[in-house]
Amino acid sequence: MINKLLIANRGEIAVRIIRACAEMGIRSMEGGVRSVAVYTDADHCALHVKKADEAYSIGPDPVAGYLNAHRIVNLAVETGCTAIHPGYGFLSENPQLAEVCAKRRIRFIGPSAQVIRRMGNKTEARRAMIEAGIPVIPGSEGNLRNLDNALEQAEEIGYPVMLKATTGGGGRGIRRCNNADDLRKGYDRVISEVTKAFGNADIFLEKCVVNPVHIEVQILADSHGNVIHLFERDCSIQRRNQKLIEIAPSPQLSSDQQAMVGALGVKAAKAVGYENAGTVEFLLDAEGNFYFMEMNTRLQVEHTVSEEITGIDIVKEQIRIASGHKLRYRQEDVKARGYAMQFRINAEDPKNGFLPSFGRITRYYCPGGPGIRTDSAIYAGYEIPPYFDSMCAKLTVWADTWDELLQRGYRALKDIGVDGVKTTIPYYEEILKSSGFRSARFDTSFVENHPDLTEFSTKPHRHDIAAALAAVVIAHAGL
Repeated sequence: MINKLLIANRGEIAVRIIRACAEMGIRSMEGGVRSVAVYTDADHCALHVKKADEAYSIGPDPVAGYLNAHRIVNLAVETGCTAIHPGYGFLSENPQLAEVCAKRRIRFIGPSAQVIRRMGNKTEARRAMIEAGIPVIPGSEGNLRNLDNALEQAEEIGYPVMLKATTGGGGRGIRRCNNADDLRKGYDRVISEVTKAFGNADIFLEKCVVNPVHIEVQILADSHGNVIHLFERDCSIQRRNQKLIEIAPSPQLSSDQQAMVGALGVKAAKAVGYENAGTVEFLLDAEGNFYFMEMNTRLQVEHTVSEEITGIDIVKEQIRIASGHKLRYRQEDVKARGYAMQFRINAEDPKNGFLPSFGRITRYYCPGGPGIRTDSAIYAGYEIPPYFDSMCAKLTVWADTWDELLQRGYRALKDIGVDGVKTTIPYYEEILKSSGFRSARFDTSFVENHPDLTEFSTKPHRHDIAAALAAVVIAHAGL
């Protein structure tokens, strides 16, 4: 069994893994899996540092420490850890970390380096899915050689097309080209962007599926050949290929479609010998066709909605799988109950082009009540550093029906309070009031087609008014 685990990450996902560790193997309210946090100077006051059983500095550079696989594994060995959990982002989909772990006999909580490398290369992933008989989006057979090759391929496929980075993710390195002029203008820009972001200039071409529904399937697979899915998630509400709201199960799919896409996800995982937790992503076109898009070889931000509808703790299952255990569940044991929705609370100003809003949290109120879950790493007085992703909390809401989910979600957004920085909370309130969203008929163009949703008005909360009045009284009293 894994008895001490190093978390090669930060923020809310590190806190979430620490909590899973604290609950595992507990006997007589003692024990569990000891958690080890790492941090750079920018995170010395971070919540994951305070919550972990042990915490160690990995250097002064805000980001570089989290990207140094050798240093992290060396620290794991020095502190007696038997496993490393990469979380998401940073090194989570970097095969180097898995390779170094294997050499040092540290268990990597994720798939093998070979699978990470193969599925992280989107052209290789496409080949694997084609071999497995899983439908893929029409596109170039491999990486593009040059602009002329791109123009030639686009003529064969038909516009619009998408230029995409072969490696990397997070919505970067993707550009839609509606015609040859767009392709000529975008080609060098995409190569420049992906080279800076991922250190790799390889790109490929795909047919653009116009206004698709974005569906992804949560997978769990053990080392004994057992693979199950935890149903699908609908990630269609996104901005510039960055997900904002995730829903499970999708309110847009029929039961037959749900069964079909779940089976495709399991088939894809088996085809590449996948192990641990992962996600297989698909696009659903207007004609009802599913197309494989990519596979994420890690835990995802939106895993919480799958947990809420199934009651399965995915992080605990990851640790059990890495310990060599068989899955505790067969496919027929996994039931979906109700609906869940996750809102990514980002420190951004929706009224100002979603400009990042870093700074000090002056007040933080976490909502509660039935069906409410908040994953965060912020607290009153915490200063959000400008070096990392702008997400500061994840609000997950569960309810029996879609209508109840909408009502509960709106109530929870009204309850949550994050002061001192601008956030996306009021923007999500507007989305939940939108008739298109409420009717469960939306696709990846929803945000783009509803620019008016950023034109909301914000009214001060009662506590804001009280604080302002108190400040006036203190000022007049000369205190």
